[in-house]
Amino acid sequence: MGAAYFASLGRINTIEKGGKMKAIINANGTEITVLSKGDDNDYISLTDIARHKNPDEPKDVVKNWMRSRSTIEFLGLWEQLSNPGFKGVEFDSFRNEAGGNAFTLSPRKWISSTNAIGIISKSGRYGGTFAHKDIAFEFASWVSAEFKLYIIKDYQRLKTDENSRISLEWNVNRIISKINYKIHTDAIKDNLIPCLISAKHKSLTYANEADLLNVALFGITAKEWKKQNPDAKGNMRDEAKIHQLIVLSNIESMNAELIKQGVNQQERLVVLNKIAIAQMTSILGCDVNKQIQGKADQ
Repeated sequence: MGAAYFASLGRINTIEKGGKMKAIINANGTEITVLSKGDDNDYISLTDIARHKNPDEPKDVVKNWMRSRSTIEFLGLWEQLSNPGFKGVEFDSFRNEAGGNAFTLSPRKWISSTNAIGIISKSGRYGGTFAHKDIAFEFASWVSAEFKLYIIKDYQRLKTDENSRISLEWNVNRIISKINYKIHTDAIKDNLIPCLISAKHKSLTYANEADLLNVALFGITAKEWKKQNPDAKGNMRDEAKIHQLIVLSNIESMNAELIKQGVNQQERLVVLNKIAIAQMTSILGCDVNKQIQGKADQ
């Protein structure tokens, strides 16, 4: 799955540092870059959108849009709703000056002066100005209402593809986790639960071993997690990230082997915690997920 899956659809180019996917949508023949982390906070290239209006000088299109008072008010409101670190005093200054004949404003100046997060400016050959999708769609409306519709339609197709991938990856890893859990519980039954004890005691043993894994990986028990997240629909494992489920499945298998070897619970907790830390560090510190997913699609 992952990059290789999207590449087959002609949508994903690369996975950037920080886990952002660099995707391409096609708005009636115009290619537009989207930076996504797999959630709803995607950033879309204003530079690419601007090329629809002026292929040679897209920067000028963005600057002209930012000269308008209505644009500044929209950007300021978005930041106030989304960015606790937004500098309101500097925003008021821009709003007062906006619309005047001498007023000019670049994305970089807006970002540096107000600490804005809704617009980002990337340097280099493949850089440009990107904006949160809320802002990008507003800019597209200013460029062309018809063009905006083409952008929205292909963006929706991108998100549908992305959500399908994430759902499939999550379910595959959840299944792997459940399979390993069966191996794990069989090891508990064969090695930890003596004969002729009550079903209640057996359940307590299973619960303790499940929480051993929870503490080793998540740092808290299931009960503690539920207390901290009273409105959650599922349990802590249902809310886990894909990389957490991968590590969980690994330490479940390892715990089963340690149980068979007669290692006591306290010692197993220390060992499994160290393994979980090492594996999480490895997964989050490099592109292991990308490599695994790429091979899976070959």
